[in-house]
Amino acid sequence: MAFELSAESAAEFESELSRLREEHRDLDDAIEALSGVMAGDRLQLQRLKKRKLALRDRITFLEDQLTPDIIA
Repeated sequence: MAFELSAESAAEFESELSRLREEHRDLDDAIEALSGVMAGDRLQLQRLKKRKLALRDRITFLEDQLTPDIIA
């Protein structure tokens, strides 16, 4: 039982994927900037890292949905 994405769904996934990748890159920059400050807020840093991991999970899910399954 194969699951096929419609062209509209695939376009929506691609759009969300692009947005999430950009947000992930922005979080990289924010984490790096906050880490560079000696008096950086550890709790804020921890929250940013947790958000980044959640984004990575969602990005991976969307990439898996867009990649067709190949049954060998």
